[in-house]
Amino acid sequence: MKKLLWIVMIAAVVVTISSCGGKTQPVPFDDGDSTDMSAMQDPTIYGVCGEGSAMNTLQLVTDLGDTIQLDLTYARENNQVFGGLQAGDRMAVVPNAKKTEALIVINQVALLGNWVMPNPLDGSDEVGFRIKEGGIVEGIEQSALTYKTWRLVRGKLELISVREGGGEEEEIGVYDIVTLSPDSLVLKEGDDLYEYGRQQLKKPDSDIKLEEASEDDYKI
Repeated sequence: MKKLLWIVMIAAVVVTISSCGGKTQPVPFDDGDSTDMSAMQDPTIYGVCGEGSAMNTLQLVTDLGDTIQLDLTYARENNQVFGGLQAGDRMAVVPNAKKTEALIVINQVALLGNWVMPNPLDGSDEVGFRIKEGGIVEGIEQSALTYKTWRLVRGKLELISVREGGGEEEEIGVYDIVTLSPDSLVLKEGDDLYEYGRQQLKKPDSDIKLEEASEDDYKI
């Protein structure tokens, strides 16, 4: 009887050890192939473009207060520098593992503004969105779609919106940036390409009319 009791106790201990430490539990959102939480984190570095930046070198003053130098050769050769380099502009950079080389560079200041394209339904109106600082994004002539926020994730533009009639369910669009220039923003989602232009705001007409100068105006 005592021998049987010892066998049961030993079996219980073995089961407990196996369940606690014998197998690593997958982390949340893990597909089972990796248990490294760092692999799930966005490696993007945010900061300000420093005055020491050059054609193939980005001097980045990070939000943590560090100043780092990143080689731009790879990003340049693969057309992954978006919006150009301007000292003082906020930048989002996806670096290599050693943080010595930039793989993707996005000028966040160049991304701000009103971006529109012809309405794909009839081409009569311009539709698009307005990107502001602080993750704020607003729709332009899109009554059926309410934008919630935007952010950059791993060098891609993420737009979160809610569609009219869809309840509170959020739609998350993740786009590759193909082009970002002063007047053009081209995004790609799967096989779909979206070409936006910077909206040209009309200047308000002034009611003030200036009289033409006469000779009397120049007399002392």
